[in-house]
Amino acid sequence: MENNDCILEGRQRLEIHEIMSILPHRYPFLLIDRIVEIERKKRIVAIKSVTINEPFFQGHFPGYPIMPGALVVEAIAQAGGTLLMPEVQDPRNSLMVFTGIERARFRRPVVPGDQLRIEVKVLNFRPRYAKLEGEATVDGKLACEATVMCALVSRTPGTPVAAEPEPADR
Repeated sequence: MENNDCILEGRQRLEIHEIMSILPHRYPFLLIDRIVEIERKKRIVAIKSVTINEPFFQGHFPGYPIMPGALVVEAIAQAGGTLLMPEVQDPRNSLMVFTGIERARFRRPVVPGDQLRIEVKVLNFRPRYAKLEGEATVDGKLACEATVMCALVSRTPGTPVAAEPEPADR
């Protein structure tokens, strides 16, 4: 990862190379293509263009390709990670991992040719924990909604993540 300061610099749109400077995910598991809105520590909107070339369509399902719901929830989490990772103390040595998923609901299938608009709002953000609420829509129609919880862990097993001091104004 090169420079993940693009969000800290106040950028509102990020292209794929900037997303890759923030997230550790790579093909075939990087599930967001572009960021179109950012409100630091509060909200982000990402885009995922779904194509028939996605590797999961080979088996999910032959003759009736549907994006797995778990991957739509993963895309929500990746958008949230893109928003919050630049805010952590040592992002190069840390990973943000799932600790829970609540109230995941799938309202319509996501198929090749769809463009997912993924909006994520921060419900709670602490130095080593986050709770996010996300929605994925296609053409303005809700496809998936979920609340995801994430924790910051060290990239080196057994090494604790340094916690940032709590602000005095709390």
